[in-house]
Amino acid sequence: MTRSWTNRLVSKQLLLIIPAFCFFVGVHTLSQAQSAYKMPPKAIADIIDAPVVPQAILSPRRDAMLLIETKPNPSLSVIAEPVLKLAGVRINPELNSSQRIAEVSGFTIQPVGEPSAKQAGAKTAIRIQVPAGSKLGSPSWSYNGSSIAFTRDAKDGVELWVADAATGAAKQVGTVRVSDILGAPYSWMADGKHVLAFTIPPGRAKAPEVPRVPAGPVIEESLGKMAQVMTFQDLLKNSGDESLFEYYATTQLAMVNVQTGAVTALGAPGIYAEADLSPNEEFLLVSRLQKPFSYRVRYDDFAKTHEVWDVKSSPAKLVKTIASLPIADQTPRMGVPMGVRGLTWQALHPAKLLWVEALDGGDPMKKVDFRDKIMTLSAPFIGEAQEVVKVKHRFAGYGWTATKDQILLTEYDRDRRWRTTYLMDMAKPQAAPKVLFDLSVNDSYNDPGQPMYERRTSGERVLLQDGDWIYLTGVGASEKGERPFLDKMNLQTKEKKRLYQCGETSFETVLGFNGAQNATSRNAIITRYESKTEYPNFVAVDISSNKRRQITSFQDPAPQLTALKKELVKYKRADGVPLSGTLYLPADYKAGTRLPLMIVAYPLEYNDAATAGQVRTSPNRFTVRSRSYSQVYLALQGYAVLDGATMPIVGSPETMNDTFIEQITAASKAAIDYLDSLGVIDRKRVGVSGHSYGAFMTANLLAHTDLFAAGVAGSGAYNRTLTPFGFQGERRNFWEAKDVYMKLSPFTFANKIKKPLLMTHGEADNNPGTFPIQSQRLYQAISGTGGAAKLVMLPYESHGYSARESVMHVMAEMVEWMDKYVKNAPKTSD
Repeated sequence: MTRSWTNRLVSKQLLLIIPAFCFFVGVHTLSQAQSAYKMPPKAIADIIDAPVVPQAILSPRRDAMLLIETKPNPSLSVIAEPVLKLAGVRINPELNSSQRIAEVSGFTIQPVGEPSAKQAGAKTAIRIQVPAGSKLGSPSWSYNGSSIAFTRDAKDGVELWVADAATGAAKQVGTVRVSDILGAPYSWMADGKHVLAFTIPPGRAKAPEVPRVPAGPVIEESLGKMAQVMTFQDLLKNSGDESLFEYYATTQLAMVNVQTGAVTALGAPGIYAEADLSPNEEFLLVSRLQKPFSYRVRYDDFAKTHEVWDVKSSPAKLVKTIASLPIADQTPRMGVPMGVRGLTWQALHPAKLLWVEALDGGDPMKKVDFRDKIMTLSAPFIGEAQEVVKVKHRFAGYGWTATKDQILLTEYDRDRRWRTTYLMDMAKPQAAPKVLFDLSVNDSYNDPGQPMYERRTSGERVLLQDGDWIYLTGVGASEKGERPFLDKMNLQTKEKKRLYQCGETSFETVLGFNGAQNATSRNAIITRYESKTEYPNFVAVDISSNKRRQITSFQDPAPQLTALKKELVKYKRADGVPLSGTLYLPADYKAGTRLPLMIVAYPLEYNDAATAGQVRTSPNRFTVRSRSYSQVYLALQGYAVLDGATMPIVGSPETMNDTFIEQITAASKAAIDYLDSLGVIDRKRVGVSGHSYGAFMTANLLAHTDLFAAGVAGSGAYNRTLTPFGFQGERRNFWEAKDVYMKLSPFTFANKIKKPLLMTHGEADNNPGTFPIQSQRLYQAISGTGGAAKLVMLPYESHGYSARESVMHVMAEMVEWMDKYVKNAPKTSD
């Protein structure tokens, strides 16, 4: 039911430096050219073109699944469609929608019940009937499970469609056009006949024309207030951007009858970031963005009002303004904004609001007894809000139980990276809450899992509960790898019973129970089953007998990938920290053969060695094709690949990066030493690779060690002075830890990067911190100091790469680079 939520001065000195620097770069850059897209070896290209496993959404009745067919790597022409980059969102102006970087091509309704005597195998799947070539999106079951709504991109905007879940017959809902720019374009209402939609205002004028010649300069001014914001991209830059954002983000809230197409407008058009009907559907909670806009933060931190409307009156009218909030551009680093946040309706109440307010100024560094308080106000929304309870650490979320006023309240202790979940009675907040879960956020071995929820026909989402018993699903991390499970837990006694756990030779996750069962018959579940050699499929399992019935029969589209040898390997860092990774070897590998190696990693941060060393993968997962490029494909070209090699950064959250270089070096050496001891790899022919923070790691390893023959880095950040208010988990700003920022910047040590480095980067990268200039400047620095590097800038791509042409090209470049500098490098015996 919810839709979530500087002056530009150039010094004379810099102007004098620029021409000399350009000449310097021109002398030392060996080659630069626009190249045609390449293709990797056929075995890899076939994998990239293979279909992916459909996503599945279980119906509220739990009697069917909606299978969503996606095309993760569409043509570059799709990614290259015109886009406006405004206030942190990317807008397709022709569709008045968010940018499309993947394609949904179709939906299938797959029944999950027992087939009839006349049917062989699974029940017949029902194809949702849409015009050929449709580009679809935003599918959602009605709360009673009788219908499925979704969107379809048309030439003049985004259409709203609805399908009959029994027959698959689908139709367009009237002539309404909806917007998904700031969130989901619609949400179902309880009757299954209406949706609350964010529609394009009827009769809207043409988009404003932005003059090529500006009316004046863009000016920002700091008046002594601290504004340590992240280095966001795609922000508003001028008054023209403001006009375009206002035009495309403005919607008309409306109730739409999906059967007749009738539209009932609610209120006036506005820039609505959220809209959420109360459980009794008599009131509407809206979040409306207000001017002036900001050039420093994204739209979700713009000034806004939180309002409650009465939607039973005609027309809808404002009942209460809960809060009017200013631009949140002075939020403390890693903190929360002041004022009302996290507004939501409390489940199982007709119209009762809850929200959170900070008691520490939003500053995690302040020492206080309580960081947050929870406030409430109920219909008819007269008078002042009341405080319900104070929260010791930072509020981290609610979970609504099936018992009125009993909630799961979670808080987060930033200092310890610790998560605690309580069972609390909101009607008796003075009573001591019961601690249900209390553990490090990094403790995967003791993670209790996530509660299972059900969506009631009223639309309320509450815990799936039988008396005091709730159900939990988790990945089941262990020393032998992940083994997903299903538990039931008593909220009062905290007793746990394990109902199901996947076998030791497979990987099987629980989607939910099969059918509308009660407490005495919850013995049938729906799972997604896979193993090393068995392609993922959905299965019906009887818990009591372990009888299994396959629901789908998807076939392996890339047997060459399945044939790779695969195993979980475990080893230790010199300081005793346990490490692990998944080792891939060619299908025809013969023991004793020493192969060139690619290590693929992404550093993660931990407080202690015990949690840092936990195994968070499974050797029994099927090797499916990636939705982008994958270094694992190198195993098809005669390489050993250590994928997901753990690179833990262990220490106090305040100072762990002081030893970042030493820790990734030790982890890399441990991996190489171990695989060398097995006789699997040639330690002189080792490459290293990573994406984003993994790319940052890769460049640092080439700058500070001689362990590697070459590196491949995707979309990284290499100059930490360009992210001065923190990066990843770093809590200090540049001026508080200058030495650390400089030491961890590969750009600072570009003159020491003498092993060849291949860098790829999307020209339209919008991830905070990884501006394209990060790769461009490191390339210039390496080439300007005599190093070997190659930079591939991918047109239209963002932080991850989507277009088929881009993914193919990146794999082709990677294979060529590794073959040239790693596979064909001198062997240890040479």
